[in-house]
Formats: sequence, C-alpha cells, structure tokens
Amino acid sequence: MERQKIDDEAEAEKARRELLSLQATSAAVESTGQAAAEAKARAAAAKIEGTANVAQAQYKAEAQATKSNAQLKVLKAEQETEISYKKDWNGLEITKATQLAEIEASKFKAIIDAVGPETLRRISQAGPEMQSRLLAGLGLKSFLITDGNHPINLFNTATGLIGANTPY
Repeated sequence: MERQKIDDEAEAEKARRELLSLQATSAAVESTGQAAAEAKARAAAAKIEGTANVAQAQYKAEAQATKSNAQLKVLKAEQETEISYKKDWNGLEITKATQLAEIEASKFKAIIDAVGPETLRRISQAGPEMQSRLLAGLGLKSFLITDGNHPINLFNTATGLIGANTPY
C-alpha cells in the first residue's frame, strides 16, 4: 500500500509536471499568438494610417490646385476687365481729343473768316508791334502767319521769346 501510495504520488507528480509543462507551452503559444495578433493589428493600423495620410495629401493637393485655379481665374478676369476699361478710356480720350481738335479748327476758321483775307494781308505786312496789337485785339495770344515760301527760323524765334540776355 505504501508502494501504491508512492507510485500514485509519483504518478500524480508526473501528471502535475506534465500539466505545468502543458500550461507553460499553452502560455507561450498564447503570448506568441497575442504578440502576433498585436503585431498584425499594429501593421494593419500603420497601413490604414499610411493610406489615410496619402489620401489626405491627395485631397490637400486637389484643394490647392482648385484654389490656384480659382485665383488664376479671378486674376485673369481682373486683367481682362482692366484691359477693357483701358480700351474704353483710351477710346473716350481719342474722341475727346478729336472733338477738341475739331472745336479748335472751327474756332480758327471762324476767326479767319471773321478777320478776312484783307486784314490778314495787312497783319502780315505790318510791323511786329502792330501785329501784336492786332492779334491782341482779336483775342489771340500767339499766332504765326507765313506765306509758305520762306522758312521759319524757330531758333531765332525762341531766342526772341526767351530774351536775348538769357544764357543757355
């Protein structure tokens, strides 16, 4: 009986050792499985995060491209508007200058018609002082009459207007 008891205890000890060995193996398999699962989960999370970062970068690039296109369209519209405005403004300036030239031409013609050819002949034959008084009487500040056969020396004319004593 004693032997039986010792054999049973040895058998129990052997079974306990085998149980502990199986428990250790099970714990090792469990921890290895858990580590593998965690590694797979981290890898999957990193992959998802990488994919999300790539998508986010693409969306940011698309948003920047859209923003740049919108700014370009606005700038182009502003420039086209400015060009149109300048064209219109220049057209108005040309019209104004043309009308002013027509007014001056008609004013000049009216003065010439009012003065008459005989008076103009007398002015051209009169001395400078008389010419000045006649022109002032007509309301003209400066006037040049020539017959077209004699060139006008503008250098001497300018000297006379500025004054002979003025240094250059």
